[in-house]
Amino acid sequence: MAKHLQRDLDSLQRDMLALAGLVEAAVHKAILALQERDINHAREVIDGDGQIDNEENHIDEECLKILALHQPVAVDLRLIAAAMLINVDLERIGDLAEEIAERAIHLAQPPLLPIPRKLQNMTDLTTMMLRQSLDAYVNLNKAQAQTVMRMDDEVDRYNEEIIEEIVEEMKSSPTLIEAGLSMFSAVRHLERIADHATNIAEDVIYLIDGEIVRHRDNGGKADAH
Repeated sequence: MAKHLQRDLDSLQRDMLALAGLVEAAVHKAILALQERDINHAREVIDGDGQIDNEENHIDEECLKILALHQPVAVDLRLIAAAMLINVDLERIGDLAEEIAERAIHLAQPPLLPIPRKLQNMTDLTTMMLRQSLDAYVNLNKAQAQTVMRMDDEVDRYNEEIIEEIVEEMKSSPTLIEAGLSMFSAVRHLERIADHATNIAEDVIYLIDGEIVRHRDNGGKADAH
């Protein structure tokens, strides 16, 4: 029984990594589409969202199958529980990437709103959080997960500063109001990706220690969806 359980857990880990790769690629392309007004990249993200949804469903089914067949306990049970939680966050990050891509298509049309000055900083930090949260999951690295959780406040600050800049652009040129609202939405979606990366980091701590840290003052935003 233990051998079969380990085989299924290894297969689940491979599936999780495959989904993580799809989601990371979607986020990268969506941000590139936004910054470079690249409609082709945006459409690739939108077209690929169905594959992410299918992978999420497959992982859910595999987790339930493992629970039913093997009735895991202790660390193995936490591994399944964490996988199910992280699976949901990854799928939602994929949805947010699709939303950013849709905004990018709109923002590629005139009148062109200037790209906010600090957007690159915010995207770099957000993508770093996502990468490090996934690395923490793969390597069971608690310190790395805690680092991700601390980074979220900085993303929030960038979000506030960029929104202020967008508002000023809209005030100075009423023709940019519609574009400004689209950029506002894209930046908000980016901030929510950071929230979900924080959720993943918190789930890693649960996996390692069996300690639930969501909803705590020093934790992230489990209600990011």
